[in-house]
Amino acid sequence: MARWRSGTRERLQATALQLFAERGYDETTVAEIAAAAEVTERTFFRHFADKREVLFAGQDDFSGMFTGPVADAPDGTPAFSLVRRSLDAASAFFPRDRRDWSRGRQRVIDAVPALGERELGKLATLKVHLGNALRAHGIDEPAATIAAETAVTVFHLSFAQWIADGEDRDFTAIVHERLDALTRVVHPGS
Repeated sequence: MARWRSGTRERLQATALQLFAERGYDETTVAEIAAAAEVTERTFFRHFADKREVLFAGQDDFSGMFTGPVADAPDGTPAFSLVRRSLDAASAFFPRDRRDWSRGRQRVIDAVPALGERELGKLATLKVHLGNALRAHGIDEPAATIAAETAVTVFHLSFAQWIADGEDRDFTAIVHERLDALTRVVHPGS
């Protein structure tokens, strides 16, 4: 087996996702993933703590996509503008060529309740980090928590639409559609 090649992490993720889809998540072992990706198990564990992390790696980077734009915003930026800024920046993480992988990943997560719980935990952690970033930017309570919850809800609904069968719009367009719907709820006639 090859000891190292560029793109090993991505190859492990693609291979794992394929095996999870073919055999089931619980039925697929780390040894099988490593063998199919033509690496050793040791190499697998250099990239991921366990097979679950193949689907959930990068939590800090994920949160940073949302919180970084808030921290970088000019002082005095209103809460809803910070939400929009955060979601626009996060949209860049979901280019069209990532959609098929995201759809496959979600099918695996939906099939295993423990993975679904982990996904919800990831979103809950994002709410906490985003709320902290909003408060650090000067947004008072309860507005900071409401804005963080709103941003994550809009993100979650947008992601679900983006991976829906037959959907071909880019992520940003879907996010803006949901933000516009939210604006109409809060300010009818806008």
